[in-house]
Amino acid sequence: MNEVHLQRCASPEWAAFVEAELLPWALDGRDLGDDVLEVGPGPGLTTDVLRRMVPTLTALEVEPELVAALAERLAGTNVDVVLGDGTALPFDDDRFSAAATLTMFHHVPSPVLQDRLLAEVRRVLRPGGILIGTDGVDRPEMRELHDDDTFVPVDPATFADRLRSTGFTDAVVAVSASGERFRFLATK
Repeated sequence: MNEVHLQRCASPEWAAFVEAELLPWALDGRDLGDDVLEVGPGPGLTTDVLRRMVPTLTALEVEPELVAALAERLAGTNVDVVLGDGTALPFDDDRFSAAATLTMFHHVPSPVLQDRLLAEVRRVLRPGGILIGTDGVDRPEMRELHDDDTFVPVDPATFADRLRSTGFTDAVVAVSASGERFRFLATK
């Protein structure tokens, strides 16, 4: 993640947006259950909101510096911060009641790896477990924000099929009224 993008994702404005708009829209009234996996928390502002909603949260992040900072900041809370790659999750099958990927999917460097991440998340979800997520739609502003950064946008029009192809059922994708982002929900 480039420095400008990281600063935006760690800003008070982003934190307020996540809590007031993004996460309520993504959840659409759904309960995440008792043991939730967040893949790609970055600086952890989404983690801050999620951890108040669930008894146990595991935040898996691939960037060591972000893991260290998040682990230090959340020490003694209901969050376990783990260094790892979402395409090879270090967790047992059927462990989590839900998983969340919030505005991070476009950072996975290829569609093949994105689908591997989906398959891994499905593997670690319990039967009936849900995957919720959000991501940005490919627009010039998103490309500019990701200058010199990984940016592999996902097409919301084909994402439900990709979710189903990795074994999820009841896959639903919806684009926001502004057209700037989309949410998805899928069940194992």
